[in-house]
Amino acid sequence: MSLFTKFMRLYVAVILMAVAAPRSFSQIMGEENNQVEISSDSLRKALDNGPYFGLYKDNYFIFGTSVGPKPTRQNTNIKFQISIAQRLTKSVLPWHTYLFLFYSQKCFWNVLERSMPMTDLNFNPGIGLAKHLFVKNRYIGKLLLLAEHESNGRDGTASRSWNKISLGASIMIDPNFIVHGKVWLPIIDGLQNKDILDYCGIYQIGTSFSTINKRFGASIILTKRKGWELNYNTIIELNYKIFPRDNQYLFLQYYNGYGEGLLAFKEFHSQLRVGIVIKPQLFSDY
Repeated sequence: MSLFTKFMRLYVAVILMAVAAPRSFSQIMGEENNQVEISSDSLRKALDNGPYFGLYKDNYFIFGTSVGPKPTRQNTNIKFQISIAQRLTKSVLPWHTYLFLFYSQKCFWNVLERSMPMTDLNFNPGIGLAKHLFVKNRYIGKLLLLAEHESNGRDGTASRSWNKISLGASIMIDPNFIVHGKVWLPIIDGLQNKDILDYCGIYQIGTSFSTINKRFGASIILTKRKGWELNYNTIIELNYKIFPRDNQYLFLQYYNGYGEGLLAFKEFHSQLRVGIVIKPQLFSDY
């Protein structure tokens, strides 16, 4: 059995667990009464007893085309993302942190062109420390300290790669409203993308909202490009849960800006795509 086949079997198992959304964890999250009142002890116990392998960022499969320019076979494509995490420790490290590995892969697939080429593959592995945050014994979010690499796996003039030391936070203002931010120290080693900060940014901020019954959600993510101008790459997302007890959502994503993919990070894109998304428990990472 090949390594790829083993990985795909393991990934499918994780997806099935995510879709099932185990009720024990949901009850701890207070979904039964549409509240999130989590004590530090109950959450740490859930983390220690829960699966070590799961989803990290949103996992989606979406199809769409350009907004503005005339749709063509070249600017109409499938975009999909696979994102997983492996927790390495229980929450017993200093300051109640835990260590984890993560891996995300984003792909652009031009299915309308001859031979249906996958025009750009972006790989994002890393390792991080996470700390869950509590105020008066109420869970309010988490902090992340990450060392991450991102590249497109190519060589020569098509090679793109950089590294980041990132500090991120997701804060629950209330159970249905979350704000998040992330800033990074870049270490740029790719010869073909020395100016990547001008397009892919220096920090990001965002917010997400969901209805009380968690059926509908909306989010916006702004990534600030280098410079003093108000130049942001913008992502707007809408999601609607198909079945109340499952973790699958109808998904709409609008991307406006540069840096959507590494290969063409200097090209401006305005893309609208629709499809399906599977989300992590608690909230998504960015």
